Amino acid sequence: MWNPLLTEGRTGCAWRLLLCCVLALLTESGCGSSPSASGLTIRGTVNATAHPLVAEYQVSVPPPAQVSVEFGPDLNYGRRTWSQPVPAGGETVRLLVAGMRANTTYHMRARIDLRSGLTLFDADHTFTTGALPQASFPAVTVTPAGGLTTGAGVELLSSFGTDVSAVVVDTDGAVIWYYYDPNQPASAFPIRRLTNGHYLINFGSNLREVDLAGRILREVTLDQLNTALAAGGYALQAAGIHHDVLGLTNHHWIVLVYAYRDFHDLPGYPGITSVLGDAVVDLDPNNEPVWVWQAFDHLDVNRHPFLFPDWTHSNAMVPTSDGHLLLSMRHQSWILKIAYGNGTGNGEILWRLGPDGDFTLAGGDPAQWFYNQHFPVLLQLQGSQFRLALYDNGDTRPDSSGQPCIQDTTCYSRAVIMHVDELARTADVSWEYVPGWYSFWGGSIRVLANGNVECDSSTVDGGYSRVIEVTAESEPQLVWQMDTSDAFLYRAYRMPSLYPGMQW
Repeated sequence: MWNPLLTEGRTGCAWRLLLCCVLALLTESGCGSSPSASGLTIRGTVNATAHPLVAEYQVSVPPPAQVSVEFGPDLNYGRRTWSQPVPAGGETVRLLVAGMRANTTYHMRARIDLRSGLTLFDADHTFTTGALPQASFPAVTVTPAGGLTTGAGVELLSSFGTDVSAVVVDTDGAVIWYYYDPNQPASAFPIRRLTNGHYLINFGSNLREVDLAGRILREVTLDQLNTALAAGGYALQAAGIHHDVLGLTNHHWIVLVYAYRDFHDLPGYPGITSVLGDAVVDLDPNNEPVWVWQAFDHLDVNRHPFLFPDWTHSNAMVPTSDGHLLLSMRHQSWILKIAYGNGTGNGEILWRLGPDGDFTLAGGDPAQWFYNQHFPVLLQLQGSQFRLALYDNGDTRPDSSGQPCIQDTTCYSRAVIMHVDELARTADVSWEYVPGWYSFWGGSIRVLANGNVECDSSTVDGGYSRVIEVTAESEPQLVWQMDTSDAFLYRAYRMPSLYPGMQW
């Protein structure tokens, strides 16, 4: 229990609030929004925001303390926001409460965790969400498998084909959050959650950081990016921002862009060929470029196994524990490790994982390599060894004769987990799931907290998308499936919740 003397010097309302909560705790009467037995009132209030599915909970408590909000469709609550500290110089905490379905009444209360270990609660409040906007959302159908339990969490969707493309649904398929600006292209390419609880969205011509209420907190357009590159003396003019963007803990953005470069009389290509290649740009918190890497400076333009002159067509970036970057280069069927060095590296390619790269594949069967892959994910690291999950589209996978497969006939896609030793330069497939269909583009993969594997096939044999969760056994069993009927999901993957560090 707090000593009242510790509150000396704080405002009167802070002391009154603390006294109210302590008295309520002792009498088990709760800290209500109506006058209590002591004649004092709680400070918590709930208000609507511009986002119909998001409330703002405001509560005044004395520091030091952590505040979160429990919420749900009844007094059992069931979900909780992340915790935020009470500001040292003030007493008011404002928390955005998100993760609710449209047109539904929810109960919510503030939870106050004091440094002493004591936990106090506000009285219960109700909040009724609004309707979804008059715009098209991805239409999904969820099919759980009987007898098997799906992993917890929510699904983050980056979609094409509907008005609203940045969407979060629960595991029943209901929309519980989205970001929509009718003035932006209908493509989140992609959307990522940041460690500060905000969301970073690539619209192709601009990048935008928003909070859960949809407020724009930071933005950079393609024109602004190119102006900053020129002012910084970088020989790069980006033609577009594409496929991925990373938000680092230091508030830098790692941006994937593409640019054209003309080449004369390449072997098999007489005259001028305008080749499309990738570049990576590190933007500081002021949107100024501080590090740039270009594929044209590091790779042989004459290696082009797929869809040249769209030469590299990278689609994902992954920061590594040693400060470098992995770059998934789809049209090369390679994952590169680039010497980023936390922004001080020389950009050297440290290795190339994939067919004709720097690693030996166990078993020697070239068909077991990944081809034209998406979304590598680092799983575990021990010394020079790590596990890597990825979605293997398989567009140019060799058949038994060594020739590339025939799309829509002999090609197939799969979810893969590889064991890689970057010191010994060896790799092997430790787990795979071949669902029996072919997805020629897109896709993502996650290993869930319960050990199951979830993957998104952006197109199923030319149709719309399917997301599946399977057990990670040698003979995987289907646990959960979500199909779309009007949208292509570039990425769809499970997050523990809408908030960093919280599991729903």
